[in-house]
Amino acid sequence: MVSLSQTAIETFLSEEDGDPVVMLNLIRFEADGGRERYLEYLGMAKPILARFGAGIVFGGDGLSVLTEGRAQGWDAVVLVRYPRRTAFKEMVADPEYQVAFKVGVSAIADIVLQPLKAIDGLV
Repeated sequence: MVSLSQTAIETFLSEEDGDPVVMLNLIRFEADGGRERYLEYLGMAKPILARFGAGIVFGGDGLSVLTEGRAQGWDAVVLVRYPRRTAFKEMVADPEYQVAFKVGVSAIADIVLQPLKAIDGLV
């Protein structure tokens, strides 16, 4: 079940907004057609992302985890780049995105959303 932390989102959106941010999506699909519904969601979401200057940087299926311990595998990983934090805020408030979001939520059994910022000099 998808459950967003309102406190975490408010903190994320209240911090500096001058730099791009990449949103890491670790996804576990619903067993009954989740992958197919997620692909439908992506088809709906891509043009909306583009309107807000955002786009998918990478999307791929999870393969076997190579580490031991508490690590668990995910069905898919998607990286979405936003030009700034407010672009994310504006997109999720968009009525057209709200329709797509319902399709996406129906596809997902579990998800981790983690915003990432670039490390200066790394790339």
